[in-house]
Amino acid sequence: MSRNVSQQDAAWARLALLALAAAVLVPFVAASLRGVLWALLGIAGLALAAVGLWWTLARFGAMRIVGAVLCMAAPLTVLALYAAGGMLGPAALSLALWAVAVGTARRAVAPGPTEPVPAPPPSRPWAVMNPRSGGGKVDRFRLADRARTAGVRVVLLGAGHQDVAGLAEDAVRDGADLLAVAGGDGTQALVAEVAARHGVPFMVIPAGTRNHFALDLGLDRKDPARALDALTDGVELRVDLGFAAGRVFVNNASFGTYAAVVGEPAYREEKRQTTLRMMPGLLSGPSAPRLRMRADGTCADGLQALLVSNNPYRRAVDASRPGRRERLDSGRLGVLGVRVESAVRAAGMARGPRAAGLLRITAEEVVVEADTPTVPAGVDGEHVLLPVPVVCRTAPGALRVRVPRGRMGTRWGSGAPEWPRVIRLALGRRAATPGDDP
Repeated sequence: MSRNVSQQDAAWARLALLALAAAVLVPFVAASLRGVLWALLGIAGLALAAVGLWWTLARFGAMRIVGAVLCMAAPLTVLALYAAGGMLGPAALSLALWAVAVGTARRAVAPGPTEPVPAPPPSRPWAVMNPRSGGGKVDRFRLADRARTAGVRVVLLGAGHQDVAGLAEDAVRDGADLLAVAGGDGTQALVAEVAARHGVPFMVIPAGTRNHFALDLGLDRKDPARALDALTDGVELRVDLGFAAGRVFVNNASFGTYAAVVGEPAYREEKRQTTLRMMPGLLSGPSAPRLRMRADGTCADGLQALLVSNNPYRRAVDASRPGRRERLDSGRLGVLGVRVESAVRAAGMARGPRAAGLLRITAEEVVVEADTPTVPAGVDGEHVLLPVPVVCRTAPGALRVRVPRGRMGTRWGSGAPEWPRVIRLALGRRAATPGDDP
């Protein structure tokens, strides 16, 4: 699939290149050739902060304390030196121009919106709701009452384990022509698989804690009741589903360090303490996970962490604003692998997406292998043990999603733009979409 070049796209691309050039030139205008030294100083500060982070996560005792101090001291020292040398203003201006360049570049290469299909109101909608999700959003927003008023048959989950997929199967057998979920992403994935198997529309009510899937669908996570507008004034989208060893995911499946931490029973109650206690052994200990991966001709081994996502994320690490995917219908899996074995490799992370310990590709199928018969995984936040090898695949356009006509829409994406595509657009040439090449 290709993207036609419009005058607006080309203008955004040219503005991005101008802002990028200005961001590079500002330090040289302010400090002549010394601007190179100031730039190297900033890079050194980032590298030292990365080393400090590595020691904080991978070491115990005094080294962990030294690492924590280094994480904070390195960037503060750089800022102090910039201020003393009169470079704080030019550095801030350069960063601002860089932000403009990145933002306009994203706008230039952003994929065109998927055209929604008008959808008639369902006659027998069904919804499952988890009153405990999201700190009690179901009760706080009166979602069950509002849904029943709109003609939805509502099932409330109680305490203990319940077969959510079985409940959805029963609803389809009883004639439900729409399946909805007010709960976390894991619950959504279970019902989404049933909806895709039977070709029934699926509706998300963002009542979970993070609502990654709802975020990329453009739903209002602050007011989950607005999702019910899709029942009377809705449109339908076709989105992909991911599968890991036959288990469906709407967001991602993670392997390695994160999956091991999530699987620890104490993690739910003491997230930070449990993570700090386990990370040294997981990163550098004798029992540290080492994963192998094969994806569309690309192979990697010795990975400590591997994230396979339903469509690629635009930022490698986005803890504050997770779930930024430009689209959910590219027919590709996003693959992010991390291998950081030493402080030197951690310092190399200052290069960002081009770092040697970071692997980012897209693929239609990913095979995860390990030296154990099973491997822990976090599938949409749910801890599971999967048999090795784990085959992850995508099912393009498998899910019919019903959303309100007036939804908020999605962002352009985040992370480093693909500058070769931006240059092609600025020159008036056609730019391939991210799903064209692996």
